[in-house]
Amino acid sequence: MEKDKFMELKLRFTQADLQEKIKIYTETPGLDVRQYKELLKIYPYEHISELEKALP
Repeated sequence: MEKDKFMELKLRFTQADLQEKIKIYTETPGLDVRQYKELLKIYPYEHISELEKALP
C-alpha cells in the first residue's frame, strides 16, 4: 500500500475500537509485512488473542 494511504489507514486504526482494529488488520488488501508490523505495534497487546482468533 502506498505511504500516504497507509498513513490514513494507520490514523483510522489508531482511532478505531477493538473490533474495527481487527477488521482493518484482517481485511485490508495490499499491506506489506512492514505495514502489518507497524499496525501490530499500536494494537493493544492485552487483546492479541482476539486478533489471533480472527486471522485465517
